[in-house]
Amino acid sequence: MSQHGNPPAIWSSLLWSSVPLLLVLAGWEIAARWADSSNLPGLFAVLGSLYEHLLEGDMLHHLSVTLLRVAVSFAIAMLLGVVIGIVMGAYRRLNLAGDALLVIALNVPALVTILLCYIWFGLTEAAAVTAVAVNKIPTVVVMVREGARIVDRQLLEVAQVYRVSRWKTFFHVYLPQLYPFIMAAARSGLSLIWKIVLVVELLGRSDGVGFQLGTFFHFFDIASILAYTLAFAIVILLIEAVIMRPIDRYIARGGYGQA
Repeated sequence: MSQHGNPPAIWSSLLWSSVPLLLVLAGWEIAARWADSSNLPGLFAVLGSLYEHLLEGDMLHHLSVTLLRVAVSFAIAMLLGVVIGIVMGAYRRLNLAGDALLVIALNVPALVTILLCYIWFGLTEAAAVTAVAVNKIPTVVVMVREGARIVDRQLLEVAQVYRVSRWKTFFHVYLPQLYPFIMAAARSGLSLIWKIVLVVELLGRSDGVGFQLGTFFHFFDIASILAYTLAFAIVILLIEAVIMRPIDRYIARGGYGQA
């Protein structure tokens, strides 16, 4: 068997993963034709609107603005969440002291956080990014903390016996055991961040996909709403295919444990 993968198997996987999506799109077009209403534009009408916004509108600008907010918020939330999660998982007393605050943070509605950030810091980019990151951090902390709790202590003891430096022990023995948990936090949190960013933009920004959706809502432009939604979905699928799945496969092969 080839070491570079099995092309027929890859194409078969793509085919089977595409079937449900094609069925949904076909069902959408059939429902639109049957309803014959401006409230439910057909697939081809939405594709036409998408084409128009790409060529003559500012869709690429608004998509790029939203993606930048997502990337910055995601990076901040993952960095802080991983650090806090490791500390809480490694030190029992700190975990007990912070557990109640963590539960509260997990259950505070995202809308409350967004409104408070805008009130306290103004309608600024920093307030928008802070609101998104604050909503994401608790979910990362929970997942990483659970991973830190079940780290194999025997491996750490072996590293200590062989007098491996603390720096190498952390990065080559301790941290690789947390990678699956960090990846799970990243994938689950990314979907949360998309949604929160759109709400943040809707409430207090003058650009981005959320802002555009709010504008189209006021004009009852459903075709444009669905066009932006479709473009957003395509971007998410590309990120999943190009970034998230390759990292998943790398972790599954155990590549993360290599020095």
